Amino acid sequence: MAEGNRRLKEEKVFKDPVHRYIHIRDELLWDLIGTKEFQRLRRVRQLGTTFLTFHGAEHTRFNHSLGVYEITRRIVEVFEGRPFWKDEERLLTLSAALLHDVGHGPFSHSFEKVFQTDHEYWTREIVMGDTEINTVLRRMGSDFPQKVAEVIEKTYSNKLVTSLISSQIDADRMDYLQRDAFYTGVSYGHFDMERILRVMRPTEDQAVIKYSGMHAVEDYIMSRYQMYWQVYFHPVTRSAEVILSKILQRVKVLYETDYAFLYPPEPFTGFFNGKLSLEQYLELDESVTMYYFQMWQKEEDGILRDLCQRFMNRRLFKYVEFDQHVHINDWLKLLELFKKADMDPDYYLVVDSSSDLPYDFYRPGEEEERIPIHLLMPNDKLRELSRESDVVEAISGKKRTDHKLYYPEEWLYTEGFEEEKKEIRSILKSSKEETAFSGEIEE
Repeated sequence: MAEGNRRLKEEKVFKDPVHRYIHIRDELLWDLIGTKEFQRLRRVRQLGTTFLTFHGAEHTRFNHSLGVYEITRRIVEVFEGRPFWKDEERLLTLSAALLHDVGHGPFSHSFEKVFQTDHEYWTREIVMGDTEINTVLRRMGSDFPQKVAEVIEKTYSNKLVTSLISSQIDADRMDYLQRDAFYTGVSYGHFDMERILRVMRPTEDQAVIKYSGMHAVEDYIMSRYQMYWQVYFHPVTRSAEVILSKILQRVKVLYETDYAFLYPPEPFTGFFNGKLSLEQYLELDESVTMYYFQMWQKEEDGILRDLCQRFMNRRLFKYVEFDQHVHINDWLKLLELFKKADMDPDYYLVVDSSSDLPYDFYRPGEEEERIPIHLLMPNDKLRELSRESDVVEAISGKKRTDHKLYYPEEWLYTEGFEEEKKEIRSILKSSKEETAFSGEIEE
C-alpha cells in the first residue's frame, strides 16, 4: 500500500443507478470525496439547463465524478500486471478521475462564455490551492497534487494515464453518455461498456481496443453522435441556455453602469471586476444562482426582470433555423426592426450555433490534437479505428454545425409597433419555410 494511503477496514459503496455499485477501497479516495470542495459538486447539475427540457435531468457533477472514478477503477483492474501499466500510477489515476470536474461552476458553460473563465483553470486552483482537497492529496507527497493537476490538464508525462480520463474513448465519456441517457430517459446513450472494458489494453501512449471489440466501440461512437444531437444540442435546452447567458450579461452591464439593484449581485462581483478569489468561486453554486434569479424577478430593470421570469417560469424563446452569415440582409433587417420596435436585440434576438465532431483521426498540425482510437489486431499490430470500421469511417472527420435564431415569439403578437412586428414575422416565416423545404423540419 502506498505511503500516505491505507486500505479501508471495510469497503465503502455508493448505490448507483448506472453502474449498480461504486466501490471505494482506499482511504485517500474516501477522504477526497468527503472534502467540502468535492461535496459542492452535489449542488452543480451535470447538464446545466437540460432539466427544463428533460425533467429527469437533475443529476449532478457529484454523480458523474463518482461514475468516472468507478469506470477508471475497473479499467485499472483489467490493466494490472499487463505490459506498459505501472501499478504505482493507480492512485494517481483514480484521484485524477475523481477530481477531473471539481472546478465546474453553476451552469458552467454559460458562466464561462459570459465571464471568460474556464472550469479547467479552477480545477487546477482547487487541486493546487489552499483547499481540503490539496491537504488530502499532499499525504501522498508534496508533488502529488501537481501530478494530479497534470493528468487532468493532459500534460502528464505518462500519456497512457491521461488517455484513461481524456481521449476519444475514455472513462469520462463512457460515464456521461450512459448517465445522461438514464436521467433524460432516452435510449441513445446505451452501449456495451462491459465489453469495451474487457477488451481494453494498455500500450505506451494510450489504451487500445482488441479487434474483437470493434463493434462495441462502433456502438459507443454512434451513441455519442446521437446524444449530442438529441440531448446536448436540443433546441429547447439551448433556448434556456441563451436566456441564462443573457441574464448574466444583463447583470454585468447593470453592475458596470452603477445600477441600484434591489438585490445586489454580491456573489458575482468577482467575475465582473476580474478579482475573483478561489474562496469566492467555491461559494457559488446553482442554489445560490437560482436564488438570485428568483429575487431579480422583482428588479426595476425591465430586461433583467423579464429574462429572470422567463427562466424561472420556463417561458423560453422560440427558434428558427437561421445562419446570419448566409442570410446577412435578413439579419441586418431584423436587428433594425427590433430596435425600432423598442426590443433590445442584444437580449432578444440571438443566434446560437452548435457543432460536433463525433470522431476524428489524427491530423498533423491541427490546433487541437485528437488522438484516434486504435484497434489491437490479431497480429499485435495497431490499426486506426476508421480504417477497419465502415460505420466509423462514414462519419469520421465530418463536423456537423447547426445555427438557430432565438426570439420571444409571443411578443410579436402584442399591441404596439404592429408594422415592424408584421415585417419581423414575415422574415421569420420565410426562414421556417426555407428550412422545411430543405428537409429540416422543426420539432
